[in-house]
Amino acid sequence: MKWTEQEVPGQRGRVAVVTGANTGLGFETARVLAERGASVVLAVRDVEKGKRAAARMSGEVTVQALDLASLDSIRAAAAGLRDRFPRIDLLINNAGVMYTPKQTTRDGFELQFGTNHLGHFALTGLLLDLMLPAAGSRVVTVSSVGHRIRAAIHFDDLQWERSYSRVGAYGQAKLANLLFTYELQRRLAAHGSTAAVAAHPGASDTELARNAPALVRLPLTWLAPAITQKASMGALPTLRAATDPAVLGGQYYGPGGRFEARGYPRLVTSSAQSYDDGLQRRLWAVSEELTGVKFPV
Repeated sequence: MKWTEQEVPGQRGRVAVVTGANTGLGFETARVLAERGASVVLAVRDVEKGKRAAARMSGEVTVQALDLASLDSIRAAAAGLRDRFPRIDLLINNAGVMYTPKQTTRDGFELQFGTNHLGHFALTGLLLDLMLPAAGSRVVTVSSVGHRIRAAIHFDDLQWERSYSRVGAYGQAKLANLLFTYELQRRLAAHGSTAAVAAHPGASDTELARNAPALVRLPLTWLAPAITQKASMGALPTLRAATDPAVLGGQYYGPGGRFEARGYPRLVTSSAQSYDDGLQRRLWAVSEELTGVKFPV
């Protein structure tokens, strides 16, 4: 089956929060959800860009300031969302950075790990009690095929203070997204209402790879028409994970084509280490300690 955005069921009456929704995959995800009737919040670092993105969408779309590289900003955004909504049905943890030069967040975390994993971990924990009572609610976290590339959780140097690899740090962050999803689903299973699901966009033509080393970026630029797909296609696994009634908690969706680089979304599997219960629990404990956020499950 070629699962397209036309398969997204009506979302009227539902509230969806999409991080990083002013461009690329997040924009396409938010656009479709809004067109299907959801009340969509674009949770973005640059509010003016968010407003311009919202103006290009149809439906009920609002903007919330959110900088995932700042725990203070995350707490303020969560407080703002709690003031505006009695419940949240969909939380799409989409925003991210990739292959950045060595930098830290405002709280001193390595930028890719701090933004892609710890930021979304904290946001989810601060909003989850608004989701638990909502029937069919889902937390969808966007990972990457990069979770297989030079990927490990470096518990002895999570912030890459001794040495730094752009690719390794990205792999760690994207692996962390999956470990987080699977452990969250294990904790949610007893509640029976909210599900945690993961997705990846394959090789999508977005701004995300702008920081890739030249050795990677230039071939991608030359070969882009042959090996990448549009952001609207790359968003389909996320949309399916968020809205397909047949999706189960703990599943992972990605493109169905060769090497999962392109194609319509289907159920896929992640790396062996992403399913390691011990890693999941250890990362969870460390993430709670680093962020100061405790989950209600």
